[in-house]
Amino acid sequence: MATLRLEELSAGTALAANKLTLRRGQEQFVVPPSYAIADAYLDPTTSWPRVVLKDDQVVGFIRGNFDPDAAEDEFKSCVWRVHVAADQQGQGVGTFAVLALADEARQRGFSRLTALWEPGDDGPELFFTNIGFKVEGETQYGEKFGVLTL
Repeated sequence: MATLRLEELSAGTALAANKLTLRRGQEQFVVPPSYAIADAYLDPTTSWPRVVLKDDQVVGFIRGNFDPDAAEDEFKSCVWRVHVAADQQGQGVGTFAVLALADEARQRGFSRLTALWEPGDDGPELFFTNIGFKVEGETQYGEKFGVLTL
């Protein structure tokens, strides 16, 4: 049985993360991995970029953000990006990544983890709600706002 593990983003793993493909229809709900990877370096004090490896192959990417001073509560401890290779979806990779991010948030003293997503048939709402996120509302742009209590 393959083992999942997280690793900090590096030059080598960033290239592999950038090549992750999504299932047809999902690309409209996410920013390309290259943007998310670049975002991770904008503020290294609050950004938490990691790749998910299955054995030694990059199969996912997650970026969290931890900023206790953020003006808006939903951005203090949040899932910023999650990408899982199309052929690895449904195998626990995304859940593993988000729960690892939740553990990191808990260790940093946060009591909740948030996520924003666009609603839609191929969107990530079911993924987040299956993990335990509760929809608390919508942004002014129509995105759903979910909270996972830690």
